[in-house]
Amino acid sequence: MSSNTNDDTLMAAVARGEEAAFRLLVQRWEREVRAFLIHMLSSVEEAEDLTQDTFVQVFRKADKYQGEGKFQSWLFRIAGNLARSKLRRRKILGWVSFNPDMHDRAGKGDDPATALMKKNEAQMVHSALAELPERQRQALVLHRFQGLKYKEIAEAMGVSVPAVESLIQRAMVQLRSTLIEKAEKP
Repeated sequence: MSSNTNDDTLMAAVARGEEAAFRLLVQRWEREVRAFLIHMLSSVEEAEDLTQDTFVQVFRKADKYQGEGKFQSWLFRIAGNLARSKLRRRKILGWVSFNPDMHDRAGKGDDPATALMKKNEAQMVHSALAELPERQRQALVLHRFQGLKYKEIAEAMGVSVPAVESLIQRAMVQLRSTLIEKAEKP
C-alpha cells in the first residue's frame, strides 16, 4: 500500500485483514483524532486512550464501513461518540483543567510578555470552551480546530447541516459572551 492510497481503499484492505493498510490509516489520522479528543476532553491522557479506542473501533467495524469518500466523517463520528460517552461517565458538562503548554506554544520570536499574554489567552479560550454544552463544543471543535466543513460535521455527528449551523452559531455566541465576561473579571 502506498501513502497515496485513498482512505476508502485502505478501509477495504483493513476489512480483508491487511495490517499494513490499518497502520497507514492510523499514521494518517492519529494526530488529528488525538487533537480533536484533547479539545473535547481537556485531558491528554484520556485523549490518548480514546484515540487508541477509536482506532480499535475502526478496525473492528472495517467490514461495515460503506466508503463513498466519507472516512473522515465516519472516523470523527466514532471519536465524538467515544468522547461524549466519556464525558457522560464523568457526569460533568465542563472540562477538567487543560494544560495549554502541551499545545499552544509561543513563537520563537516572542518576548516573554507576549508569550505570557498568548498563554493566558489560550487558557481563557479553553476555559470558555469547557463551559459549552457537549454537542456545541463538538461541532465547534470539528469546525474551528479540525477544519471540517458543515456537511462533514453533520455526517460525523449524525445531524443535519442546519443543525450544525445552529450548534456552531449558538456555541460562538456563548463562547463570545463567556470570553467577554472572563476578560472583564480582574
